[in-house]
Order: sequence, then C-alpha cells, then structure tokens
Amino acid sequence: MDLFQKCYDFSRAEEIMAAGLYPYFTPISEANGNRVKVHGREMILIGSNNYLGLIDHPKVKQAAKEAIDRYGVATCGSRFLTGTIDLHEQLEERLAKFMNKEAALSFSTGYQTNLGIISSLAGKDDFVITDRMDHASIIDACRLSFAEVRKFKHNDMQDLEKVLSEIPEDRGKLIVVDGVFSMEGDIADLPGIVQLAKKYNARVMVDDAHGLGVLGKNGRGTAEYYGLEKEVDLIMGTFSKSFVSIGGFVAGDKKVISYIKHFARSLIFSAAATPAAVAAVLAALEIVETEPERRERLWQITHYMRTSFQQMGYNTGPSQTPIIPILIGDDDQCFSLWKALWEEGIFTTPVIYPAVPKGQALIRTSYSANHTDEELNLILNAFKKCGQALGIIS
Repeated sequence: MDLFQKCYDFSRAEEIMAAGLYPYFTPISEANGNRVKVHGREMILIGSNNYLGLIDHPKVKQAAKEAIDRYGVATCGSRFLTGTIDLHEQLEERLAKFMNKEAALSFSTGYQTNLGIISSLAGKDDFVITDRMDHASIIDACRLSFAEVRKFKHNDMQDLEKVLSEIPEDRGKLIVVDGVFSMEGDIADLPGIVQLAKKYNARVMVDDAHGLGVLGKNGRGTAEYYGLEKEVDLIMGTFSKSFVSIGGFVAGDKKVISYIKHFARSLIFSAAATPAAVAAVLAALEIVETEPERRERLWQITHYMRTSFQQMGYNTGPSQTPIIPILIGDDDQCFSLWKALWEEGIFTTPVIYPAVPKGQALIRTSYSANHTDEELNLILNAFKKCGQALGIIS
C-alpha cells in the first residue's frame, strides 16, 4: 500500500472547486476595517474574530511599527534560549495583572499554547476531561500528553459528573473546556463545572480564546462573566481574536506557570513571537482596558443581528455571543448559501464536518464593534434575499 494513495484518492475538494463552490483559502488582497478586497472586488467581512475592531487601530499599528524599528522583524530563537525580549516579559506581567492571576506565560500561537499547557501538566497517571465540542487544539494536546482522556456531552453537567465519578480518586484530573465555543457561539456552564471540580478534586482550565475582550465587565472573559475568576485554575487565551495579533498565553498560579514554562515543548522548541506581534498585543490590551464602549457596541450589534436572523426564520442554534451560526444542516445547501451571499458581496464561511458534527453544516457569522449600521443592514438584506431564493427561509 502506497502511503500517498489516500492523497491521490481524495477528490472532494476538486469536485467542489469544479462546481464553483470552494470557499476556503481565499486570498484577501486588501483590508480596510470590515471591508476587504478579493480578486479586485470589495466585500463585507463577517466571520473574522476581530471582535473589538482593533485590527487597523492606529495605536496598534504604530506599536507594531516601532517594535520592528527597535528589535527587527523576528526573534530567531526560542524563548528558552535567545528569543526572549523585554516585551515578552512586559506583556506577561500586564496579562497576569489584567487576568487577576499570579503569573502568565505567552506562546507563539494559541494552538501551541494548548499543546504546551496540557501536554506538560497531564502525565500517564492523570486524566484529562474534555467537552465533546472543545477546540481541535485541545484534542491534539490530549493526544500529545500521556494522560487518559474522557469526554462528556456538550455542556451536560450530568454526563460530566458521571465521567468524573468513574475516575479513581487518587488520579490527577484536569477538566478542559472552551469558554465560548467557536462554532456554536454558546458559553460553557462554568458554574456547574466548578462545582463538580470541587466535589471530585479536579483542576479546571478554560480556553477563553473567544471570550477574552468580549465577556465580563472588564473583558476578562468567561470566568469574570460568571464571577468565578478565583475558582478557575488556568485561563488560556489567544491574541488572534480581540487582541488582533498572533500568539497565546496561559495565566494561573506562579508555581504552575513556572512548571509549564520549563516543560512545555511547544514553547521550548519554537521560535518566540515576533516583536511586532507582541507590541501589537500590548497596545490592544491597553485599549481593551480603557475603551469599554467598544464592548458595549459589540453587544448591541450581537443582539440586533441575532434577533433579526431569528425573525427571518433562520436557526441560530444556542448562540449567546457575537458568534452567530446560521444552521443549515446539508453540506451542499450550506455551500449554495455561501455562494449566493458571495455574489451579493458578503464574505462569510461555511463550516462542515469535521469542524461540526455530520449533518450540522452551518454558516459561521461573527461581528466586530466597528461594523456600521449600513453594513449590518446590507448583510441582513443579503441573507434574506439568498435564503428565500434557496428555500431555506420563507
């Protein structure tokens, strides 16, 4: 059997391309806020994770430029050896303070952050307990660890307790959940998880990639939203959403962060984040802390769009956040709606298996604080026109 035979047999992508319905790896040639140019055509983007609209903020751009002038364009070394610059340490100090934790540690990508945390903490005598809808990086991190993995039904506390009750009391236990689930847009039942963690002597880690900057009075995410910051042991976040850069971090007790720092292979064996990326996060963090009106605007938009979609007859699933899925079900119909919206100048994303369960294809829409009322109404008009034409809504 030729190892490459599976590659030669894979034809689904080519078939979708031939039908003119391939939506992925689309190159953007220019971006101005929520307007992007694709193949010379201006489109409205809904699907980005630029929740607070900071991607082209003058302060963020200027900070990145100044960092390049001072440090160059790269670190050319790992954090463990020659790649650490003072900006990394400044950022970690600021993040720890912002998150109300003793310490923080930054990584080059959010994906690497989850790999590093879970694979360094969970060993062969431990258990990692995950929600079935957790992000792929959590799933892969569990594979890299030598721990036993147990999954519970999505946001189902009864099933979580069943799983926990079957694990021996003398084994280490780490419950890992998304704070905001990236496709469904719903929020983890953190109060229920914390209660069960205390009952069964488990630690709790929240991947709050889509919650930071969005949830909570101060934008500290899901734990702040529920008033459970002290009860959550580790909070992981990324810089590629509200903080409009690239990278990730983990915040928690100083001793735990130090352990991760010295055992996380994805940190030790990867080049450190670039100066421009780190400086951009520092600038974005300052804006998150000082401009709460951006978060207020984001939630106004969220409520307006979700209500409008539902009134049209669309199924928005369990969404509670600026991630508003349009549930379609059938893959081909989902691609058809994507294509129709594309023709109307709306750049969005169809999501199919394995990103969602089979038969639950959806259009993932997400919003930014700087979407204008005009843009929102153009989006809604396009969804109404295309949905009716395809018989998805009446």
